[in-house]
Amino acid sequence: MRFSRSIIAAALVVAGFAAPAFAQDESSASFFRNDARVRVAALGEQLALGRETPRTTREVMADPTGARPGTITVDTENRYLYLSLADGRALRYGIGVGRPGFEWKGAAHVGRKAEWPSWVPPAAMLKRRPDLPKFMEGGIDNPLGARAMYLYSGKRDLMYRIHGTNEPSTIGQAVSSGCIRMLNEDVTDLYSRISVGASVVVL
Repeated sequence: MRFSRSIIAAALVVAGFAAPAFAQDESSASFFRNDARVRVAALGEQLALGRETPRTTREVMADPTGARPGTITVDTENRYLYLSLADGRALRYGIGVGRPGFEWKGAAHVGRKAEWPSWVPPAAMLKRRPDLPKFMEGGIDNPLGARAMYLYSGKRDLMYRIHGTNEPSTIGQAVSSGCIRMLNEDVTDLYSRISVGASVVVL
């Protein structure tokens, strides 16, 4: 499927661990604390990525979007996310999208990024699902997975995210409340390639 520049242009209009218990100076203590956190984070990443089969859906191909390099284009109908590259190619990833009644289209940008993000369910979701926790720490059991990119319109948080998942079997399905789900390895790769401010077009 090839997207025309006019379609994309129209869419744009819509808009821890304790320190070791032996004597050390503060710089040494900081080193050990940081080292422990790095090792714990690395272990969590290995566990999360190891849960997934397949581990990645990433493919390089001719860019069907016509978007400028660095743009993220979300094809909700076919359930693919494209990151446009500088050489006329794009990285394509499989995604999960919003279920019926929670679909949306328009333009946004990445307002912030987070590694192993915590999760605060929106008030509307808590009303539908009072069994959900009001706050969940980041980790391998967190629904946002290994990375999250928060979508904004201007300075307004749209409350939609591009994020990993602890349910890899939902990739390719329409099951979310409007967020874009990716395999943890895929979202980690995308996260490393884009910066805050990156344009996002949801078709």
